[in-house]
Amino acid sequence: MSGFKFSPEKLTEELSQFNEQLLQSFSTLQSLDDIEVGQTPKEIIYTEDKLQLFHYQSEKTPGRKRCKTPLLICYALVNRPYMVDLDQERSFVKRLLELGIDIYLIDWGYPDAADRYLDMDDYINGYINNCVDQVRQNSGQEKINLLGICQGGSLSLCYTALNPNKVKNLITMVTPVDFKTPDNMLSHLTQQIDVDLAVETYGNIPGAMLNDAYNALMPMRLGLQKNLNIPRQLKDQASALNFLRMEKWIYDSPDQAGEMFRQFLTTFFKENGFLNASVTVANQPVDLKNISQPLLNVFGSSDHLVPPAASRALSGLTASNDYTEYEVASGHIGVFVSSKSQTEVAPNIAEWLKEHD
Repeated sequence: MSGFKFSPEKLTEELSQFNEQLLQSFSTLQSLDDIEVGQTPKEIIYTEDKLQLFHYQSEKTPGRKRCKTPLLICYALVNRPYMVDLDQERSFVKRLLELGIDIYLIDWGYPDAADRYLDMDDYINGYINNCVDQVRQNSGQEKINLLGICQGGSLSLCYTALNPNKVKNLITMVTPVDFKTPDNMLSHLTQQIDVDLAVETYGNIPGAMLNDAYNALMPMRLGLQKNLNIPRQLKDQASALNFLRMEKWIYDSPDQAGEMFRQFLTTFFKENGFLNASVTVANQPVDLKNISQPLLNVFGSSDHLVPPAASRALSGLTASNDYTEYEVASGHIGVFVSSKSQTEVAPNIAEWLKEHD
């Protein structure tokens, strides 16, 4: 290689530094206790099968305007919802509470063999609808605000289209709408899956297998590069805890109910149901034109799982005359855990909700 000069001394120095970092990281790990996540105080107000519905009480700060309409967060099925409350310094939920938003959150739990035949009807007309009714009852409000994240955003669009009388305002965050944009690597991968064979083979789809698929989308960054940087990430307790909380979330992936997995992949990834107006739930057509509520669509500019174009496709598909797009300079997870989440994203969402209360 032209211009390259091998230096044994430099290599020895770098290896020595790396070895010191390894020893320091080992010492840091020994000093840590359990990795705690989701620490913002909450109470369980409803349970059904594996599902739990949490209520966080917004902080009543004198002089600060509060939103009277409660916000229900519907997370994706493929990961755990404590991403929105990862730690006290990076908690999307905690920040919204500080800004006067009353929050409820659906925790889907961990499906097992008994959940093998749960389908889109069970999740949308069953679980989500029951949670919405519980929030309405608990808050005393006829309508609620609904915030759907990623796959949970797709489900929230379906739910709102089927139950427009129960939703006051709708927020979608990093939500796929066009599942076949050219830059959607996850979609390209999914097209190669024989979903019927996968469900017949596994029953419920293993969460660990899905994790491997996500990591395969960015093998260098999520594999080799991340592993080489681990000693640096574990240099002290603060950075170690930040790193390990994220790792805990990444690998805490529930199995997916087999029939729901089959229907979701077929309806959206295979058939691109929203764009083709072919989505049905329990034989009932899902017409996005039934959505006339104010709609805020939030997405990350460098999201590799849900590219901006996949989310921006929502524009024009609903009947809302109050549709707003909000692009955040971050990736898929950074929308919730980056410094921007605390200083920009949560405040902007809270302000939008108050303006539409």
